[in-house]
Amino acid sequence: MKNHQPLFQRGQSTLAEQSGSTLISVLVALLIFSLGILGMVGMQAKTTSLSVQSQDRSRAAILADEIISDMWLQGTNSPTTVTAWKARVADATTAGLPNASGSISTTTNTSTSITTITVTIAWTEPSSTTQHQYFTSLVLP
Repeated sequence: MKNHQPLFQRGQSTLAEQSGSTLISVLVALLIFSLGILGMVGMQAKTTSLSVQSQDRSRAAILADEIISDMWLQGTNSPTTVTAWKARVADATTAGLPNASGSISTTTNTSTSITTITVTIAWTEPSSTTQHQYFTSLVLP
């Protein structure tokens, strides 16, 4: 003989047993979506920070190349040129860097009369305490 049971007794859940399961599913989906959005916001913040750092490094290279070009054309490092350049490096509102300073050191080999000029630019981002530096050298015959 076959056992004739109503459908709800053959593994089917009743309406009372299902109530709230849709709400839980929606809440879990909302949690997963929120975590994804939060991760994307974090990545965007990091990307922006790295972009600013890259822009600062590029500006430091341009500023160093600028003073080196002037010194190469003049054949020396003129004090007035260096003073004006240091002011441009320190002025973040125009083309300089935040909390920046530039320095130039000169060494001359007495036996060969070759002068080596080293340009150093140091800066600190406003949102960081880490000091960044850029170095470059020029050899004047």
